[in-house]
Amino acid sequence: MGRTLQRTRDELAAFLRSRRERISPEQAGLPAGGRRRTPGLRREEVAALAGVGLTWYTWLEQGRDIGVSTAFLDSLCRVLKLDATERRHLYLLTYQRAPAEQAQTWCVVPPVIHRMMADMPLRPAYVLNLRWDVLAWNAAADKVFDFAARPPEQRNLLWLLFTDERMRVLLCPWQEQAIQLLCAFRRGFAHASAQSDVGELVRSLEKVSAEFKHWWHRNDIHGSSHGIRHLNIESVGRVPFEQATLTIDTNRHLHLVYYAPGPQSPEQSRFEAWLQG
Repeated sequence: MGRTLQRTRDELAAFLRSRRERISPEQAGLPAGGRRRTPGLRREEVAALAGVGLTWYTWLEQGRDIGVSTAFLDSLCRVLKLDATERRHLYLLTYQRAPAEQAQTWCVVPPVIHRMMADMPLRPAYVLNLRWDVLAWNAAADKVFDFAARPPEQRNLLWLLFTDERMRVLLCPWQEQAIQLLCAFRRGFAHASAQSDVGELVRSLEKVSAEFKHWWHRNDIHGSSHGIRHLNIESVGRVPFEQATLTIDTNRHLHLVYYAPGPQSPEQSRFEAWLQG
């Protein structure tokens, strides 16, 4: 443990020095002054701009074991002009956890993910963002969930779950799986602002679905939604699927949902024949 903490402190010291040295006085709003022995800002300048004492900041940059507040870290990020990735790195080095951030809804799926889903013609797969908009899907998922036939503004998994009768028939039993999925959505909701489009989706669903409103206000948080999900597919019957949600972009909150029918089962054969029919 001691070696791990010392390594982290060494990394913190090197990181802060490197970021301080790349900021010129002019970039920080200070007069240029004369020649400097080293590039960038001096420690006393960073300390003054961040609103802390020189000794305290020196101890921090030396990697000493001192506590820091989130308010100070955000101020330091501003002074050193850190981008989102650098800010996260600083928090992990000093605060031992990532900063609280209000995530934005992302709408672009990398081309490689489209290719990957196309390479799985017998496995339904689709991509969700933080709001659970269905951004992309393969042909198998479209045949099961009929995403392409729905208006773009309704192509949201949570909205379909509570407003579309076809989803009530497809998910079997609907109530049990709807509660599981709602809990999974709530875990991501913690990253969103109440005033975001994610918050607006929740408020809209509260108006149109009494079940959603009741379960939402129970504030239940269950474990992972991975596992077995049963889909009642017309002309195939009830098919058990192993369902997994894979993170494809942590910062942008993009997730790929993947379904695989039980291996070597009669349902698998019927489902695959139906897809190919």
